[in-house]
Amino acid sequence: MAARIDFNCDMGEGFGAWHLGYDEQVIRYITSANIACGFHAGDPAHMRKTVRLAESHGVGIGAHPGFPDLRGFGRRNMNALPEEVKDDLVYQIGALTAFTRAKRLQHVKPHGALYNMAVGGGELARAICETVLEIDPHMILVVLPGSKWAEIAEAMGVRVAREVFADRAFNADGTLVPRTRPGSVIHDTQAVVERSLRMVTEGRVTAITGEEVSLQADTICLHGDTPGAVQLAEALRAAFEKAGVRLVAMGQQ
Repeated sequence: MAARIDFNCDMGEGFGAWHLGYDEQVIRYITSANIACGFHAGDPAHMRKTVRLAESHGVGIGAHPGFPDLRGFGRRNMNALPEEVKDDLVYQIGALTAFTRAKRLQHVKPHGALYNMAVGGGELARAICETVLEIDPHMILVVLPGSKWAEIAEAMGVRVAREVFADRAFNADGTLVPRTRPGSVIHDTQAVVERSLRMVTEGRVTAITGEEVSLQADTICLHGDTPGAVQLAEALRAAFEKAGVRLVAMGQQ
């Protein structure tokens, strides 16, 4: 049984007058915040406000960088060169770091297509790992457990946090079911809680096709824009505490 787990959520994903998610309510239940850095969502004002929100609640702060794709919310694959990816990451991570009081971040969690493309490994995954090491070798990189990306990161000496998802369905190979497929996002509170407890305490989850998938979890993600996110966050935290699972920010594990 996992004695502790980090509980993370994507935040600060509004833009200008447009607000997305339930950051002010969800922040009370999580231990780490992945804050958008302006490329897929977010802007300087949202970054500043979300950093202050996380700091006021003692929540670990991480960058949530993505491809430069505001129109597609960073969920469209891009054929970017490794050097382009590295430059974009440095730009976004550096900007968010400057808003923090400590002038350093706990972690980096790539967003959307950037995350999903890195799962397969290759030059993109290596470029992300190199960037994290070059900026701050103490910074944690959030990766999908059992992926080629995770293997590359660990081989390169990157500090990693293996991530599972409370409200997303898994394929039999341990990857996430694409959002374009029915059933990719799970909305039922009881189902979210039951599968989350099982992932954290047993290291297993049932794939969307029925197979049993083994995985290792250091952190679990709830998407802040999922309908009912506040109720889900509250239910998850209560269930973890009842099961004796301590909620601890990944940087304190």
